[in-house]
Amino acid sequence: MPSLKNESAEALVRPDGCRAVAHSNIALAKYWGKRDVERNLPDVPSLSLTLAALSTTTSVRFDPDAASDEVALNGAPAEAAAAAKVIALLDRVRAEAGLRWRAHVASSNDFPTASGLASSASGFAALAVATLGAAGLSWPAPAVSALARASSVSAARSIFGGFVALEAGAAEATPVAADVAAASLRMVIAVTQTTPKKVGSTQGMLGTQRTSPYYGAWRGAAPGIYAELRDALARGDFERVGEAMEHSTLCMHATMLAAAPALIYWNPQTLAAMSCVRELRAGGTFAYFTMDAGPHVKVLTLANQADRVRSALETLPGVHQVMVSASGGAARMVEGA
Repeated sequence: MPSLKNESAEALVRPDGCRAVAHSNIALAKYWGKRDVERNLPDVPSLSLTLAALSTTTSVRFDPDAASDEVALNGAPAEAAAAAKVIALLDRVRAEAGLRWRAHVASSNDFPTASGLASSASGFAALAVATLGAAGLSWPAPAVSALARASSVSAARSIFGGFVALEAGAAEATPVAADVAAASLRMVIAVTQTTPKKVGSTQGMLGTQRTSPYYGAWRGAAPGIYAELRDALARGDFERVGEAMEHSTLCMHATMLAAAPALIYWNPQTLAAMSCVRELRAGGTFAYFTMDAGPHVKVLTLANQADRVRSALETLPGVHQVMVSASGGAARMVEGA
């Protein structure tokens, strides 16, 4: 990360703070496993699509009179573990800037938090952009991606819009040029649960990596699936993209099912939605599913078929909400704090 230590760090601070917006991303080729836990580096390559419909807005203001950092999430004080991760990112920026002031942080999502919709990705991407802006720092996008990744690996991808890759062991993500695909494809999200998941992604990931006899097979297969998907995306072969995406998510969840104890994020509505997608596909609709570490089902489809997919998913008992998302843009600062 760029270093900007100086004795006049406070002079660069924006008095009114900074507000930023970042979008969640859904991995088509999944990330699951850490190569370096201390540095928070991914064990396998991943490729995602940033989603316009899911966003986090975060404001940060450094305060010379504050005795401690204050962190609010969705209008309430953050729990200790969540606040600690936020403060760790603030500390990284303060260390780079030579800044000692504490900060006020307020963050809110327009979608369910900690439930398998990548709220940590958009959350820490927005936090990284807002914190740097509030401190008066201007970093290149790869460095901002690396800052976000240190808190949440998937947040590295939410710094960028469209399709984004994160290589195994990489510190920062990189955009993937696929303008035609970004314009042509939609992600339909079926929310099958409104409460937070019982096992967080990091805890579940490390438990899977430590105990699942299938983890080695996943680690061996994931790079090939990623390469297949990336090649299909470059060629505009959307059917191959969908097939590789489904293969990736099922391989990832297979490692979880074989963990000790078994890690099962799916609920009956998840299975019903998967079955619905397969029925749609058998009837000629372009539709392929993926699930992150959570019960929600995301369906890749074409823009002109998205309403058909949404309507089918909305008929399923227990599906609370269905959203259709186009490709989203990069994380950015917005007016006001």
